[in-house]
Amino acid sequence: MRFSKPLLSAALLLSGSAMAQTEAPPVKPVIVLVHGAFAESASWDPVIARLEKDGYTVIAAANPLRGVARDAAAVSAIVKTIKGPVVLVGHSYGGPVITETASGNSNVKALVYVAGFAPEAGESSLTLSSKFPGSTLGDSLTTVALPDGDEDLYIRPEKFHAQFAADVPESQAATMAATQRPVTRSALGEPSRIASWKTLPSYMIYGTADRNIPAAVMKFMAERAHARKTVEIAGASHALMVSHPREVTALIEDAATAR
Repeated sequence: MRFSKPLLSAALLLSGSAMAQTEAPPVKPVIVLVHGAFAESASWDPVIARLEKDGYTVIAAANPLRGVARDAAAVSAIVKTIKGPVVLVGHSYGGPVITETASGNSNVKALVYVAGFAPEAGESSLTLSSKFPGSTLGDSLTTVALPDGDEDLYIRPEKFHAQFAADVPESQAATMAATQRPVTRSALGEPSRIASWKTLPSYMIYGTADRNIPAAVMKFMAERAHARKTVEIAGASHALMVSHPREVTALIEDAATAR
């Protein structure tokens, strides 16, 4: 059977149109949220609610807070179970953890640092936090001795509101203080082994009134990493995911939808 050229062209056009209509939409990345020291997975609740409303699958990983390499291995085990693309989001000490987690996981498409450290190889949370003046964390800590000779660090409850979450209601900050997870002293001093932000797109958000990681440190790391987008929130504390979940969510979705 033979077709005229006009009929053949029309048939091809309709075929192409049908294919375009049935083409699957791009897969949304899974968002893996990694809390930092003195917080826990529920600190992401306001962000999780927004991301899930927008159709994202979210996992709030339980960060052991025992050491960068060890903690990254725990989060990496979760990432390896995810079939599609992943956006890693780290708060505070969770920053070094996601930086290390990304290594060897080719499905990680972006890193989002929420008031989080983005270390170069050989840097630690302690060395970065003291790179510029402004952190008052040291004076707010109390310690618990561990059997292996290390120490668990906590923020003293009476200091928690002003130190960690000054722009969060006092009653909510009191609950956060009671549920905070300790980090080992050695974890904060452990040097990172790889700077995966050199090969992956990075995004950063921080507050100008952060008393744990000075804004000057965050600005330095964002510029060094050539962050695709940096958001500075005037007057915001270290607990951005609680006090400014809308802005944090927006940045995560920027990272998730970027091409």
